[in-house]
Amino acid sequence: MAKKISIAIDGPAGAGKSTIARRLAKELGYHYVDTGAIYRTVAYFFDLWGVAPKDIDGITRYIDELTVGIEYDEEGVQHMIMNGMDVTDDIRTQEIGQKASLVSAHAIVREALLDMQRDVAKNYDVIMDGRDIGTVVLPKATVKIFLTAAPEVRAKRRTEELKAKGQKADYNKVLKEIQQRDYQDTHREVAPLKMSRDSIKVDTSELDIDGVVAAIREIIAKKVGP
Repeated sequence: MAKKISIAIDGPAGAGKSTIARRLAKELGYHYVDTGAIYRTVAYFFDLWGVAPKDIDGITRYIDELTVGIEYDEEGVQHMIMNGMDVTDDIRTQEIGQKASLVSAHAIVREALLDMQRDVAKNYDVIMDGRDIGTVVLPKATVKIFLTAAPEVRAKRRTEELKAKGQKADYNKVLKEIQQRDYQDTHREVAPLKMSRDSIKVDTSELDIDGVVAAIREIIAKKVGP
């Protein structure tokens, strides 16, 4: 079996990782793995059980009751399956995003999901996005990208995204949440968000989606060919 190609895209909340990775995967014919959605699913599970994201005793007690799976529809869109239920839409709230950041800080959670993520990369050409893909999940990824943007830019984009989905969103509140999320993600003891030495930084503050996709495709082409 030929060695599979893996593209790791890391970066802070609201940098556009999911949007960019999904589009690149479709254009290149790769499988897209949204690891943020995986952790949101875990956070949603514990939220339903009434377990606080910092309650390590509760998480340890109930984590064996959780099964997480990924399925792809005909359009190649990733769907999150929690204990047999499609929760793809349920996990896309700011509250669950904040709880996912806290839940993902626990070693027991990350260890439970590590093999699942790596197995996908062993079997398919993938574009995987998250916060520790290039540093922990796929340290030998073919290409590593660190996607970022100014907090104010990310907050504006996230606010517009939430409003487009019919959800209430206040820019100042979203900005505060993103800054809090940045702090949590970069200061957690287990697999903190950081740029690996062999990652290529792409700042999207002044770029639209087409510009970001073009920039990353050029980086990938130099490494693996068009």
